[in-house]
Amino acid sequence: MTNLPINNHTDLKNEILRLQGLEREKGAAIQQRFSSPGAIFSSVFSLFGKGDKEGAKDGGIFNQDFLGVLSRFAIPFALNKTLFRNSNFIIKALVGLVSQKASHYISEDSVETVWDKAKGLLGKVTHLFDKEPKRKSPEVTSFRMIKKD
Repeated sequence: MTNLPINNHTDLKNEILRLQGLEREKGAAIQQRFSSPGAIFSSVFSLFGKGDKEGAKDGGIFNQDFLGVLSRFAIPFALNKTLFRNSNFIIKALVGLVSQKASHYISEDSVETVWDKAKGLLGKVTHLFDKEPKRKSPEVTSFRMIKKD
């Protein structure tokens, strides 16, 4: 890409010709990518990520744990049925795409971490509102009396 200023009519025509050539090159590259059904499928599957990563949970739909796969379907469904109930098709499709990408960050480990933090916070908050400190109840032990003859 050139940053030369356009000073006259000839410069403008040259820039238009350059941009038309660039458009033809990009069009040929896009046409090459979608030239066969195999190429179309590989383009679509590239949206899901690569499956060749060892041990990667966010590599694609088939490499996620149960909560990740569940969230890929539950998040868009819940959002489209509640917050975006009266939205049009395009908004619902965008919500689906964004939530699909966001579901890569949801895993059993992340949910467990958030749950533990929430429990700790709730424990601290309830502890602040306790009026009396909790006392340990004395342990009750049972004694049996043994008669001696």
